[in-house]
Amino acid sequence: MKKVASWTAEDVSDWLSKEGIPEYIEALRQMDGPALLRLTEADFQKPPLSLVSCDGGQQLLERLETLRIENHIEAHKNGHANGHAGGLPNGTSKPQRNGALGMKDFRTEMVHIPIPTMETTRSSFPAEWGKTGIAYIYSVVWFVTTTVVISVVHERVPPKEHTPPLPDKFFDLFDRVEWAFSICEINGMLLVGLWLIQWILLKHRSIVGRRFFFIVGTLYMYRCITMYITTLPVPGMHFKCSPKLLGNWEAQMRRIMKMIAGGGLSITGSHTMCGDYLYSGHTVMLTLTYLFIKEYSPKRFWWYHWFCWTLSAVGIFCILLAHDHYTVDVVVAYFITTRLFWWYHTMANQQSLKETSQSNPFSRVWWYRLFQYFEENVNGTVPRHYQLPLSLRSLQWNRGVKYSKLDIQ
Repeated sequence: MKKVASWTAEDVSDWLSKEGIPEYIEALRQMDGPALLRLTEADFQKPPLSLVSCDGGQQLLERLETLRIENHIEAHKNGHANGHAGGLPNGTSKPQRNGALGMKDFRTEMVHIPIPTMETTRSSFPAEWGKTGIAYIYSVVWFVTTTVVISVVHERVPPKEHTPPLPDKFFDLFDRVEWAFSICEINGMLLVGLWLIQWILLKHRSIVGRRFFFIVGTLYMYRCITMYITTLPVPGMHFKCSPKLLGNWEAQMRRIMKMIAGGGLSITGSHTMCGDYLYSGHTVMLTLTYLFIKEYSPKRFWWYHWFCWTLSAVGIFCILLAHDHYTVDVVVAYFITTRLFWWYHTMANQQSLKETSQSNPFSRVWWYRLFQYFEENVNGTVPRHYQLPLSLRSLQWNRGVKYSKLDIQ
């Protein structure tokens, strides 16, 4: 490990990123190793550091304390290895009788090394797979409920012969392309597949997984409400809706199970019901998978981000080009998905927003208690670290500090 005293500003930025506190990189971009070690609590009470985090820099100060200890141990180890009695006061070249310092200098020359407590040394990003499992069940429950609601709403959709499609400006400008919806679903499956592979390779996959499952579940819950309270007529005369079952619950259950087995996709032949328009579930998945892919992949993979953005944008455009959703369905789906994603991550990345208070308006949303439960032990922004599943070897090149026993004569 390179000595902290010889760190450059770039080394400091790398260390901040590896420690999971990249939000300080911009504020400390001109600071080298020695200047980093000189930081005190007072520095976090004034700009620019006071503007970075609301915790008074506690996370960074705790990591700096550990770094100072490591630096102190390394310096003294090297001193003894070179035949010097490092740490002796006032230039003393040899210890006093019995290997002890003179009593008159004892009080003034003591070296105080603060030892971090167990609370500060524990992981800032604990896995907590039990919570991830609860988030997964939450998303599955609402996915199944959505399918049931679609079956119920299907029975209420007015016949297209009696209630024609509503006027839509996009439909006026673009004629329907029959194969466009298949392109949308293929793009969606590609994005879901890419996100699944990326998620499996994430080091903190449990934290990211429960965020994804919670947001997906909440979006589908909202979709259940909007579908049920307002039933829109079919967007086009090309729709071929399955016959209404008129209270035949056994047949409806078979239809629901078929739709669940096919993932709710038209391309699999499992989705033949009408009425699930406001808002678009396809737009939700196309948008959300892109947002998670971009958020949890390295910034230098710009080409990957642009590729996924293109898949998402083309897929959403093809939904409208196929005339399978009204434009308002897509707009509402995009708005709700992006806002919920950004709100959740803003709250998760700021420690002060995880506390209920009058000055925190986010604490008034109905899902805040569940959010606190999922995020209470996550301290800071989750780093974009990757590793092979079930392997101790990280794909990143960062290595932990190795300590050796010191023999002090």
